[in-house]
This record gives sequence, C-alpha cells and structure tokens, in this order.
Amino acid sequence: MNQKALQTLEYYKIINQLEDYATSALGKELCRGLLPSSDLQDIRQTQQETTDAVSRIRMKGSISFTGCKDVTGSLKRLEIGSSLSIPEILAISSILTVSARAKAYGRHEDSELPEDSLEGLFRSLEPLTPVNTEIKRCILSEDEVSDDASPGLHKVRRAMKNAADKLHSQLNSILNSNRSYLQDAVITMRDGRYCLPIKAEYKNQVPGMVHDQSATGSTLFIEPMAVIKLNNEMRELEIAEQKEIEAVLANLSNQLIPYIEEIRANQQLLGQLDFIFAKANLSRRYKGSQPKFNNKGFISIKDGRHPLLDPQKVVPITLTLGKDFDLLIVTGPNTGGKTVSLKTVGLFTLMGQAGLHIPAFEGSELAVFEEVFADIGDEQSIEQSLSTFSAHMTNIVRILDQADSRSLCLFDELGAGTDPTEGAALAISILSFLHNMKCRTMATTHYSELKVFALSTPGVENACCEFDVETLQPTYRLLIGIPGKSNAFAISKKLGLPDFIIEDAKSHLEEEDEAFEDLLAHLEESRVTIEKEQAEIQAYKEEVAQLKSRLTQKEERLDERKDKLIRNATEEAQRILREAKETADQTIKQINKLSADSGLNRQLEAERTKLRDKLKETDKKLAIKQKGPQQPISPKKLKIGDGVKVLTMGLKGTVSTLPNDKGDLYVQMGILRSLVNIKDLELLHEQDITGPSISGSSSSGFSGRKGGSEKSRIQMSKSATVSPEINLIGMNVDEACSVLDKYLDDAYLSHLPSVRVVHGRGTGALKAGIHKYLKRLKYVKEFRLGEFGEGDSGVTIVTFK
Repeated sequence: MNQKALQTLEYYKIINQLEDYATSALGKELCRGLLPSSDLQDIRQTQQETTDAVSRIRMKGSISFTGCKDVTGSLKRLEIGSSLSIPEILAISSILTVSARAKAYGRHEDSELPEDSLEGLFRSLEPLTPVNTEIKRCILSEDEVSDDASPGLHKVRRAMKNAADKLHSQLNSILNSNRSYLQDAVITMRDGRYCLPIKAEYKNQVPGMVHDQSATGSTLFIEPMAVIKLNNEMRELEIAEQKEIEAVLANLSNQLIPYIEEIRANQQLLGQLDFIFAKANLSRRYKGSQPKFNNKGFISIKDGRHPLLDPQKVVPITLTLGKDFDLLIVTGPNTGGKTVSLKTVGLFTLMGQAGLHIPAFEGSELAVFEEVFADIGDEQSIEQSLSTFSAHMTNIVRILDQADSRSLCLFDELGAGTDPTEGAALAISILSFLHNMKCRTMATTHYSELKVFALSTPGVENACCEFDVETLQPTYRLLIGIPGKSNAFAISKKLGLPDFIIEDAKSHLEEEDEAFEDLLAHLEESRVTIEKEQAEIQAYKEEVAQLKSRLTQKEERLDERKDKLIRNATEEAQRILREAKETADQTIKQINKLSADSGLNRQLEAERTKLRDKLKETDKKLAIKQKGPQQPISPKKLKIGDGVKVLTMGLKGTVSTLPNDKGDLYVQMGILRSLVNIKDLELLHEQDITGPSISGSSSSGFSGRKGGSEKSRIQMSKSATVSPEINLIGMNVDEACSVLDKYLDDAYLSHLPSVRVVHGRGTGALKAGIHKYLKRLKYVKEFRLGEFGEGDSGVTIVTFK
C-alpha cells in the first residue's frame, strides 16, 4: 500500500490505538509494523485469529503479557558460554512465568471452547517449569540471592553473620567504655569497614586507623585496632560471598543453555499472542465484527461507523460498491458527511486487510485490493508553488498512472478549484477512464453534470448525504441511488438572505439546470414521503400482530376459564348425585332387612332399579363432553417421536410406542408416561413439546384406561412442572439457599430421584454455602460434585432418600 493513502485515511491513528493495547515490547513492535496485506488467505487467517481472541476474552476474560521482556542479547551471551547477571536471569524467568500463565489460559476446560486458530500457538509454549522454579528459589530479587542457593553460599553467609556479631559486640564494648571520646554513640561504616566517630581532640586516646573525617574536621572516623582483624575477616567473607554468588549465576546460566531455542521461541510466541490479543481488545472497544472477504471487488458495509469519530454521535452508513455498479458518485451539501463516508470505505478496507475487525454490523463484506488511492483534503503547497487544483491534479495523475482493476480509488471534490465547467468536464473524463478500467471508484462532488453522468451511464450510481432543510442540519445518512441537492437557495433563505436576491439568483440559472434541480427536490420529497409511509405501515403491521396475539391469548384464557367452571360445576353435581345414590342404596338395604314380605321385596327392588336408572341418566347428562381431534390420526402414519396433544389431559407430548390393535399407545409428556387411545390424540406440526425427561419415568409412569371408547382422565401432577436442574449462578449464599429450599421441597414431593444444582466455580463461596445447607436436610440422601460431562466442580448432584 502506498504511504500517502495510509496517511490520508488516518490508518496510523488506528495503529497508535492498537499499540496502546499491547503490553510487551515485541507486541508493540509488531503493532507498529502492521500493514495491510493483499493475500486473501493471509487476510482470512489473521481475521480468524482476531475473532478467536475475541471469543476467548469473552469466555475467559483478558490475559496480560506484562513481563515479557526482550532477552535477545542475553540469549546470544548464553550461546557463547557467558554467565548472565541477576537482572538478565530474572528477565528470562519472567518470560517463562508469562509462558506458563499463557499456556494455562490457552488450555481448554470442560470443552467450553472448540479448537481454534490460537490453539497451536498456546500449545507451542514451553514454560520450562523446573528451570524457572530453580531460578526463583535461588534469586529472590535483583539485589538479593537466597542463602539456600548453594551450600557454599549458605556456609559463607552463616560465617558472615557470626563475624558481624563478634564485630558489633567488640565495637559496642569499646563504645561503652569510651563514651566521652565519641561525637555520637553510634557505629558507622567507611570504605566498607566498621568505625567509630571520635572527637578530633581525643584521636590519640583511641588507637586505630583513620578512614575519614567530617566536613568541619571536628570528627574523625577511626577503626579501632581491636577490630581491624575482625574487619579484615568480614572483608574476606564478602569476597567469598561474591564468588559464591557468581558460581550460583554460572550454574543457573548453564542450566539455561540447553533451552536457548525454547526461550527464544517463547519470546516470539508471546509477542505474537500479545499482538493478536491487542487486535481483539481494539475490536471490543469498537464493537467490531469480522468482515467477509472476496477477490471480486464487491464491497457491502452494513451500519459502518468511522472508528475515529465519537461512537455516541457518529451515524452509521450502509453502502454497496462493485456488484451492480463499480463507480459511486456522492453529492450533497458541505458538512453533510460525504468525506466521512469516503474515508470510512477506505479505512475499513485498510483495517480489514491488516487483520483488524471493522466497526460495522455482522455480515459486512470487503474486497481485497492491491492498492488503495485517496485524493482527499487540501493539497496546496506554497513551498512547491502548487495551488489547490494543481496539487490535486498532480496526485490524480499519479493515481491514473498506477491504478488498475485491483485498485480502490477515492476522490473528494473531484475537479474542484478551477472553472466549474472545465472542472466538471475533467471529472467526467477521469471517472470514465477509471470506469472503463473496472476500478472500484468513489467520488464526491457538487457538480450537476456528474449527477447526470451517473444517471445516464451503466455501472455508475448516484448517492447523496441527506440534509434536513428545516433544521439546516445534516442527518449524515448515506442514500444510494438518489442524487443529492446542494440546497444553496434553501439554506440561504433560512439564514436570512432576502427573497429578491434569491429570486434574482434563480433567474441566472439556465432553464435545464433549474428543471433538473426541481426534479431532484421533487424526488427527495417523494422519497421522504414514501419512507414515512413505509414506517407507518410497518408500525401498523406490528400493532396488528400484537393485537392479534393478545386476542388469541385472551380467547385461550376465556376458554380455559369456561372449561374450568364447567368442570367444577359438573364435579360438584356428580358428588351430590353420588351422595344421594349412596343414601338411597343404604335406605333400601335397611328396608330389605326390616321387610319379611317377598312381594314387598320385589316392589322395593323394582323401585331401587328405577332410581338407579334415573341417577345414571342424570349422570350422563352432567358428564363432560370432550372435544375430539380436528383430524383423526391414521395408525399407519403415526411414528415414534411424533409430537401429539392428549385432548382429555390438555398436555403435549411425544409418541413412545406404536398403537396396538385396540388403538392404545404410550405417550411421554415431560416426566409423565401414560397409556392413551389414538382417538384421544391430535397430531402437532410444530416442535413445541416442553418438560424435561427424567430417567426411569417410563417404569413408574401412569397408565390410562384401556379400550377405544374410554378416555384417560388423569390430572397432571406437580412433577411435570418441576425441572431436574436449578441455576443459582449470580446469587449470594442467602438468596441461593432460599430459592434452593423451595425447589428441593417441590422436587422431593414430585418424586424426582435426583436433581442438578448449578452454582458455577467462581471463588467457591456459593458452592461451600450450598453444601453446608444440604448437610442439614433430612430428606437428602447424598450429594456430590459433578463428574466429567455433568459440569465438573461447577455443579452439585443431589440424591433424595
């Protein structure tokens, strides 16, 4: 890509923002060197890496590569056998620590992420845990090596402690016995040797070596003769300590030598991963998406937002180029958004080919171009004696010389800065040349001649940036297929220009120009009217759909209420009749016992039979009349797994067995499995069967009455509505225990054998609180954490007694 286009389209501002998200030196360097690619396979690969990184951040959170330092120089010193210093070894240890952290982050847990394009990079990291552990054991910080780094160092440090104790004891003894000679009652150090601050007038009273004196000369720092030997011993031990430290560093360096290539590879991989996750974080900032790419020159941007504008204020644009037309001419007033639309297309192309997501709606598509050319902004140069027109034309000449069918050309105010007639003619010729070369071109202009050119030329399309004349404010909406109007007269009138001046100006327009502008104005008014009508029609459609839905729901509720009232009344009537029948039977039996006359018995028996027949007739009249299926089901067409509705129960389910010769079959309704007749079923065409399936419900399910003429009259129990799983993620312990208490009661009463309690991993506080609560429940037989495939430690399986 040419540097001028990158500068003009502000590509490097995006790169600066990208660099801010990288945390390592190598990652930042890769960000700075990122340039658009023209290889379709490479673009798709880098785009997929960015997408996979975004997915990982969304699922697992962000990862930091802080601590990944540049150790290239240290590795070269290791290659020639040199020993590394403490900071160099710590820098390598830091890389190994980051490698271990990144490898753990890249490892899949519970298969929540499918294998992606980053899996290989994470897998290639070598944390070298034993070597890193040894470094951390030996070196505590840049200024401190552990006493246990080696036996020799431990021995020297212990000898130094003993010598220091002796030295301080001896000095304290001298200090206490010669306090009058001392300037201050302290032990100090000069040139690495312990001394006492002696007053100058008493220097001969304390024999020893003078190491220093104060600025005024009133104090001499004297090493007493009694501690010279001890100081010498301390100095020797310090030298021995330094040799032991060097030996420790040499040993650690030797341990690192076999892993030079692994460490170098880790550094490169971490820099690459840091770079990829920086692109992902930039995508999340822009709320970007992965665009599709093609090599056919087709661009389709859906609700694209310029990334450098305020996301709260920028108006998205929707644009296509390269399918039905390869040249788009954008017209409209100044400050209407023409240049922003132009830059958005160019910047999206550069960002996409660099592997960056674009801030546009999912499904946007971009073309791969070998070159992007842009002539945007004021190009005049006083130093080079170039006017605005000359500067633009110089740039255009260069573009025409290099552009081909694999190029994207962007022109802002093409032909401006000179005589309008000549400028328009030049602009038409330039655009015709690019159109004939099949270049994908987008240009902005105010010239009416270019609008006519777009209307009359195949493969060329008009577009405009919408402008509200009433408010004198642009809406920044890009409208494809509609030529724009400059609105100069309307804007001037709104701003207070006298009407007679405007009318005079209109008189200077040629009749054809005025008619064309009037036509554009009429088209614009028609478009606005049609859009408003379409919006109103859409609103009416939505309102009708809502009313229809509410009416349907209301009718269903009324039907349910009606059926419930009838059912309750019928059941009450049946209860009363049963009581009357039982009373009558009891009375007749009593009369039979008291009566000895056989004739009377026969008469009583006849009366009893008559009473029973009358009660049966009344019972039949009060019986609930069940609706039959709308369409009878043929047993041959019924298959296992078909969705059906059991009419007598009002429940939906699936066919478990095929009907027998009597038409009876089993239907699974949630956890309820019932034997029903095929005449009681209605076939469902939609898959809306709800209710969880519980293992073992088939053996303990309910069976209906057999026979084609009888109907199943089983009421749905509570177990059909109790789910075998409850999700408590996001609640605190108190809230979770309250919800869990009610749920376990319902589940236990519904005879569920076990349930699944989802609490997540998190800090473990919610899991511990739930386990503590479960231990107190008497009807809980046991509980355990989930196994592989059940949710692992994020789930607890509870079994009831």
